[in-house]
Amino acid sequence: MMKIKSIQTGSAWIEIDVSATNPTDQHPGLADVRRVMSGAVRAQNLVILAGLGTSLCVTDGTRRLAPTMGDLLTHTKKAFDDLDGADTKYKAAGGRWSHFLALSNVPSDNSDLEYILSRAKVASDFLLGSQATEISDLLAVAEGVIRDKVDFLSSDTDLSKHEAFLRRVARRSARRSRVKLFTTNYDRCFEQAAQKSGFVVVDGFAFASEAIFDSSQFAFDVVRRTTGEEKSDFIENLFHLHKLHGSIDWEFDKKTGQIIKKIGTKAPLLIYPQSTKYEMAFSQPYIEMMGTFQAAVRTPNTTLLIAGFGFNDKHIAEPILGAFKGNLALNIVIADPNAESLSAAGGNKYIRAFSELIDSGDGRIALVAAKFEDLIAVIPDAMAETELERHNERVRRMGTSLGK
Repeated sequence: MMKIKSIQTGSAWIEIDVSATNPTDQHPGLADVRRVMSGAVRAQNLVILAGLGTSLCVTDGTRRLAPTMGDLLTHTKKAFDDLDGADTKYKAAGGRWSHFLALSNVPSDNSDLEYILSRAKVASDFLLGSQATEISDLLAVAEGVIRDKVDFLSSDTDLSKHEAFLRRVARRSARRSRVKLFTTNYDRCFEQAAQKSGFVVVDGFAFASEAIFDSSQFAFDVVRRTTGEEKSDFIENLFHLHKLHGSIDWEFDKKTGQIIKKIGTKAPLLIYPQSTKYEMAFSQPYIEMMGTFQAAVRTPNTTLLIAGFGFNDKHIAEPILGAFKGNLALNIVIADPNAESLSAAGGNKYIRAFSELIDSGDGRIALVAAKFEDLIAVIPDAMAETELERHNERVRRMGTSLGK
């Protein structure tokens, strides 16, 4: 089920009949959501913020691959239990997990992994002697579990939803600015989907045999030149990708002091789910991403499309709210499957604030209660499929046939 709330719906939640083929008067919700999404993809400046919800649709055919915070908690506990089975070092303390919580000064019934890791990080900074070593080692185990579980993609993972999303939002006319896609996810869903669909990703890493992070790359573009002609045309399939919390394939090279891209690295550069992520967001390379994000949402004639982001990261939510207050030419579309409940009393304070602005008559906001994969169906194609895309699809099918 999908719903929408905006001033066009009378500031009320309207259910959307996604089975309708035409946005007629009999289906006002469908007409409203299509109008909102059409306005977004045709905006002069389109900024996208993608959260965990955009990865939860990825499966291996039978099960979801991307872990939630609850999944990470379960896997972390299991890793601690497995270590307890290998030795009895922490038997007197009730096992590694109990000892980890005790050292972190966290109640035994707490199930908030971000809070637990935050407390553990603080404790590791002030405990002394053997306790400092113990909690640092246990924290490293927990972070190792997170690294392993967010690295869930394989070369044949089905990313058709992400491919469809990119085809609808990232093909841009040369008269409009390039799409800027910001994500809090560590995974490579958008990069891998882009590769499969023939999109060029500008992600801050130099186009070279050894990809090194250089923020000036975001000022570069790609053009198509025909042999024998002086005319150059911007390619259609290109977008900017900014990973606000790091990536599973980023690594810090201690020898050179540079950030490199390395598939399969065992030491990825990530901002782990801890309270310290606010401070870490203002160190390199994250500060480059955050600075670009804040500038992007303060640019006139901009639409910010937020998908699968629950507004739980204050260091991202506050700049969005601040930009909306200061930029009268900023439109916001927030899509989340729980948008309706989050906008109610007791929900998320930021989503509730935007809902109340709609109630006050602000026409720049639309709330859409929908999963990422369902949202794609109501996003119109801004441009027709290019010949390059058709060619890439034909080549991919040929390769599949030859591999049989």
